[in-house]
Amino acid sequence: MFDWTQNFADWLTYTLFGLAKGNHFADALNFFVFDTIKIFILLFFMSILMGIINSYFPIDKVRYALQKRKWYGLDYFFASFFGTVTPFCSCSSVPLFIGFVQGGIPLGVTLAFLISSPLVDAVTVALFLGMFGMKATVIYVVSGIIISMIAGFILGKMKLEKMLTPWVKQIIENKQKANIEFEAEKTSLIQRFPVIFSEAMSIVKGVSVYIVVGVAIGGLMHGFIPTDFFEQYISKDNPLAVPIAVLLGVPMYTNTAGILPIMEVLVQKGIPLGTAVAFSMAVVALSFPEAMLLKKVMTGKMLAIFFGVVTLCIILSGYIFNLIL
Repeated sequence: MFDWTQNFADWLTYTLFGLAKGNHFADALNFFVFDTIKIFILLFFMSILMGIINSYFPIDKVRYALQKRKWYGLDYFFASFFGTVTPFCSCSSVPLFIGFVQGGIPLGVTLAFLISSPLVDAVTVALFLGMFGMKATVIYVVSGIIISMIAGFILGKMKLEKMLTPWVKQIIENKQKANIEFEAEKTSLIQRFPVIFSEAMSIVKGVSVYIVVGVAIGGLMHGFIPTDFFEQYISKDNPLAVPIAVLLGVPMYTNTAGILPIMEVLVQKGIPLGTAVAFSMAVVALSFPEAMLLKKVMTGKMLAIFFGVVTLCIILSGYIFNLIL
């Protein structure tokens, strides 16, 4: 599908610029040109597709559905699924958290949504599909949903509501619950498409810097860092490679657009895909900046429990991912 992109990268690097194959800089540049073009194309079309889905499931309707309808135990699944089709990252955690809890949604279900939203979105699917193929993408999406469900369920059973900060408790007490019936929108897809297209362009523009920087770092790693550098710490022969990868990912902070190109290089260097996935998930879903944001709504004890449960679920998924692939 993207042979023409590779041919263009080869022509630009080795013919137009006259760089020799095997040269570190040439290999890094070739990787950068190929991956950047491929990622932007996939991201644009995937954003259009997810925009169509999201236009029928805006966040208010998601919250309303989770609040009012009886899911008979499937609310964790639907919350996690809705999280995958809504374009929110950890920077949206505080307002989303407050809005969901205000709406009367159980805390565990709210957390399931917030965990899945940054883990699996249009950007993730587009990049993962282009880098690792359909099978790995499906497994990643399914594992992201399952992680969110399990972590949300565990956290929900722990009855952590008493550990919310006084600030958010006061907001909830003062907030009058809204009870608004949503009417089905009668606009056709053709009428909605200009808005969907505009939002897709906005998404591409919003993550473009992350993509370029992430691919640039990936290109430098691809061209200059020897394979044995990674094998010392997170190789397939190290039984603790997955938890080490997760711990390495926590101090970092970026979205999937920035981390997946780096993850691709790790896999190319011989790191097992499950280990690389665990590293990526830790960067996206667990980070110090996110902890600082959530500290506004969670006490220190609740935050530690939240991070601990999600960390264990990510580590477990990394080991399972390695067994499957």
